[in-house]
Amino acid sequence: MKNKVITIKGSLTTLFLLVFITVCGAQERRELNDAVWTVESPDHQTRVTVSINRGQLTYEAGYVKKGKTDQYVELLEQSPLGLYTNEGDFSRNLESAGAPTFSTRKAQYTLRQGKKAHIDTEYTTALFPLKAEGNRHMILELWVGDRKLAFRYLLPMLGECAALVVNGEATGFNLPDEATAFICPQSDALIGWKRTKPSYEEEYVLDVPMGTPSRYGHGWTFPCLFRVGQKGWVEISETGLDGRYCGAHLSEGSQDGMFTIAFPMPEENNGFGSTGAQLGLPGATPWRTVTLAPNLAPIVESTVTWDVVEELYEPSQEYKGGRSTWSWIIWQDESIVYDDQVTFIDLSAKLGWEYCLIDGGWETNIGRERMEQLFAYAKEKGVAPFVWYNSNGGWNDAPQCAKHRMYSPIVRKKEMAWLAKHGVKGIKVDFFAGDKQETIKLYEQILSDANDYGIQVIFHGCTLPRGWERMYPNYAGSEAVLASENLVFTQHSDDMEGQNACLHPFIRNAVGSMEFGGTVLQRNLTRSGKGGRVRIVGDAFELATAIAFQNIVQNFALTPMNLETSPAFEIDFMKQVPTQWQDTKFLDGYPGKYCVLARQAMDGRWYVAVMNADKVSRTLTLNLNLLKGSTKSSQLPNGDATLGKWQMINDGADSKTPSQTSVTADKKGMLKLTVGPQGGAVLF
Repeated sequence: MKNKVITIKGSLTTLFLLVFITVCGAQERRELNDAVWTVESPDHQTRVTVSINRGQLTYEAGYVKKGKTDQYVELLEQSPLGLYTNEGDFSRNLESAGAPTFSTRKAQYTLRQGKKAHIDTEYTTALFPLKAEGNRHMILELWVGDRKLAFRYLLPMLGECAALVVNGEATGFNLPDEATAFICPQSDALIGWKRTKPSYEEEYVLDVPMGTPSRYGHGWTFPCLFRVGQKGWVEISETGLDGRYCGAHLSEGSQDGMFTIAFPMPEENNGFGSTGAQLGLPGATPWRTVTLAPNLAPIVESTVTWDVVEELYEPSQEYKGGRSTWSWIIWQDESIVYDDQVTFIDLSAKLGWEYCLIDGGWETNIGRERMEQLFAYAKEKGVAPFVWYNSNGGWNDAPQCAKHRMYSPIVRKKEMAWLAKHGVKGIKVDFFAGDKQETIKLYEQILSDANDYGIQVIFHGCTLPRGWERMYPNYAGSEAVLASENLVFTQHSDDMEGQNACLHPFIRNAVGSMEFGGTVLQRNLTRSGKGGRVRIVGDAFELATAIAFQNIVQNFALTPMNLETSPAFEIDFMKQVPTQWQDTKFLDGYPGKYCVLARQAMDGRWYVAVMNADKVSRTLTLNLNLLKGSTKSSQLPNGDATLGKWQMINDGADSKTPSQTSVTADKKGMLKLTVGPQGGAVLF
């Protein structure tokens, strides 16, 4: 295929006009039913085939394996495409409305938070005009980059019809029979504590065969990772979701590997709102994204989540990331009182951290007048507060306050004006419980209003972020994972911490910021440091999560006790660990077993996280030469990150005796190290 280089800019309406002008102006107008088109990435490494066969639109995808003879490796077999709407069925009896248009483009953009700060990408786009029964038109937009692809549906005006409802999608992902899955089940609606699910907080199943039933029978939450035998890996998710559509997930899946897009359950949002999407025309669906590769590096390093979206509004100010204390994670509800919050503000000041999170219950236990005093005290200490809010509304029974202040725009703006007046820099909004369009609109409204007041937003008990780091400049992260609070709630979570931590860089955190709230340095997770749940993984393993888990505002689980009981080198590391990164490199690992991940801070310094989930020691040889070539690394103490010395904190052979030493990679940039059972290491 030869790509014609063109530039298409402007609104969706302009895009539709250009496509149909191209179609109508074609010299040869003929039906292209039973047609096949192949679209390749500019580097010819990724290939997607789109077909129409007997009115069914399908696609398949894979990569080109280089060798003496190039070999195409298919990782997604023929999969269906299409929509079901109240204005027509766009899943069958389709035919081409004219020749597709192709273009090759380059894009550069800056990402405030994520895996990389500066993204430079080249990709191929293809627009396929389609016609359904009743002379209804739709366009399939396909985006193909290096080891990644995305697609969405564009819907023009349908005559005088300017709105429709998307009731469902035929969109599918057909994995080969031999594929195995690393996936998280979609929970029932209105279950869990105080009817706060679904909230993307279920346990993953690992390496399970196709056709494995989910725990609740509702399919699987995004993102979903698949291993296709020795052929490679596939990760499926979605991005570009805003208030114009509902969030989706994957269906149960069949034994032959077919998964389809599934919409929210009727019971979500306490039964209020449609399960479909109310779409104004011209309009577009969110992007479905696929990363596919022979190995895990492109999965971990992929930026497709942000490549295909754009900033929706200008930031009202320069938003800054940083580190934060929060009393609740270890000291729990009883700590949401004035004196304890002073203690944690002081802890942030001692650590040199930027923020302190005041969690749920403050409105009752502290009161607004004393909260203003607390805000003033934090300002004196050079610490900026984040403040917790309940999202409800009418969709959960959670008793924590402040309640009913985020769902109404009138009340919400008044609250945000009060926060901004007193120097609050962020809010954490909890308990959303659903993916209906009604709920997605609320996320967007909170973000937009908060930007007007210079406030960053963290979401908790919430949906997966879908490109929001780029779309909303004051977005500061989402939980959407079985996070650190569960370490306090159940010993099972502590027992599984190693395995789960070695999943997230490959799956959950690979597609969006993850506000985990971890790096626990106490062994016993109580205020006294005695009794309660017991942490299993080593200290250096916990330090490694501060690097491996990416979120621009990190609410770490340190307590005042750590300043006395933890080795000084651990505290020193936490005092200077960054939360904003300009690059990410995957060095080694396997989901749920171990992970070696490097991130480059904004000053150019590299940090390497090593985590071993196995109950036996693991010896690794790290190729640090992969980090060579940083624009600033040659000016740093660790040089090119291949020849200079590194500081290393390692948990030791028993994973209970951490120490800090200097280590040096050999002349080829190789470094051999051993980490203990459920232990870890950090290099910096």
